[in-house]
Amino acid sequence: MISIKSSREIELMRKTCALASQTLVYIKDFVKVGVSTEELDKLCHDFIIANGAYPSPLNYHGFPKSVCTSINEVICHGIPTKKDVLKNGDILNIDVTTYLNKFHGDTNMTFLIGDVSDEVKKLVDVTYLCLREGIKQVRPGGRIGDIGAVIEQIAGDHGYGVVEEYCGHGIGREFHEEPQVTHVGIKGTGPEMKPGMTFTIEPMINLGSRHCKLLKDGWTVITKDGKKSAQFEHTILVTESGFDILTLRPDEPKNF
Repeated sequence: MISIKSSREIELMRKTCALASQTLVYIKDFVKVGVSTEELDKLCHDFIIANGAYPSPLNYHGFPKSVCTSINEVICHGIPTKKDVLKNGDILNIDVTTYLNKFHGDTNMTFLIGDVSDEVKKLVDVTYLCLREGIKQVRPGGRIGDIGAVIEQIAGDHGYGVVEEYCGHGIGREFHEEPQVTHVGIKGTGPEMKPGMTFTIEPMINLGSRHCKLLKDGWTVITKDGKKSAQFEHTILVTESGFDILTLRPDEPKNF
């Protein structure tokens, strides 16, 4: 069942989403060559705890860390480790979810490490464009399929693959709620968007094919062809007139 948030619940959502966004802003200065993903995880963990919240991924169905760190060909759910040390030319997605006042806020972004090739920079830019254009489809009376349709079109125009096995999701009192927000779709199909709905949009766009595989750790998902993958994510509120990006960062334009 899709949860429609009350005005009080929306205010609590705003607070946890603001903290998730602030965590990404905080960690940005530490993302550089020579730093391990485990170091980044600890920094995020300490920041979230210091702000009176809890990192939602930690112990979620057994996930062992506080954030997900996905490097290069890792699509999503990468586990921070001491062995994963950032190198020049890498890209890294950090996925943060905070639990504050009994509500979750979820956001992620892809960072460029040092001198990244023009080919990969373009992938990252187009992935962010996919997120932005997907968000623009959010409005009362619209359909969830509208979001995936525009993302699929943009990625396809650039020859990129869109991951279909993992998707956005409703969020609130639970980390994952209905509806599922796929990043491929047909316009005019899927659940109707209504004011008070909150969900994530988080396209995973691959430089090569869309196909992926799950590693033996049961979490890490990589591209099947070994090519790089990028992702961006925001938590969105459906308003009476359109949308509100609850996890918007200060460095992003308010007018998408």
